[in-house]
Amino acid sequence: MNAINLTPQQLRKAADLQERILTLQSELIGILGAPVQTASEASEEAPQETPKKRGMSAAGRAAIAAAARARWAKLRAAKGSTTPAAKPAQKPKRKMTAAWS
Repeated sequence: MNAINLTPQQLRKAADLQERILTLQSELIGILGAPVQTASEASEEAPQETPKKRGMSAAGRAAIAAAARARWAKLRAAKGSTTPAAKPAQKPKRKMTAAWS
């Protein structure tokens, strides 16, 4: 809600409500003997913590790497290749005809 678009009656009513809230809070302080903190005040005073970044242990990384190696080994075994760096057979070089030279 934008405070600029409020009518004078709405502003008066809001001011009356605010005054009643302050009166009730002072009565509550008198009864309890300690200041009462509202939810909005508590959220303003509490420092905003940044979310903690999650890390991964060395054992976790090792387990993931081992699983990846196992997947690749299984894939290579299915294709019939035994070495990880096996290259496909190269095509023979094309020769130019005498017309091109």
